[in-house]
Amino acid sequence: MELWILIGALVVVIAFGVYRFFKARKIMTTLSEDKFREGYRKAQLIDVREPKEFDGGHILGARNIPLSQMKNRLIEIRKDKPVYLYCQSGARSARAAMMLHKKGYEDLNMLEGGFKKWTGKIKTKK
Repeated sequence: MELWILIGALVVVIAFGVYRFFKARKIMTTLSEDKFREGYRKAQLIDVREPKEFDGGHILGARNIPLSQMKNRLIEIRKDKPVYLYCQSGARSARAAMMLHKKGYEDLNMLEGGFKKWTGKIKTKK
């Protein structure tokens, strides 16, 4: 009996993860580094990592609005301009995009592979 409950819970967790994955892909565009680089200067470039991660190195021109603070800082993000998001690997960017989509943001883009795959210019805090 306990095994069936465990299996059922596991199936629910996996199904929810798959649902979120496909929902995120539907509401945002995942861009290669080249495509991301082409458009981020005309957009709002937002690093959703925590401040310590941001200070350790971030894409030149990015603003730090951590996922943990995003609900309280939505006023800083315009709805009429594209939003380019990135985090360390992509998971937090997807969650941020889902949150923004619920609040009416439409042009949402994410860096494929996140900051760890970025090969362009970065800035670090001194």
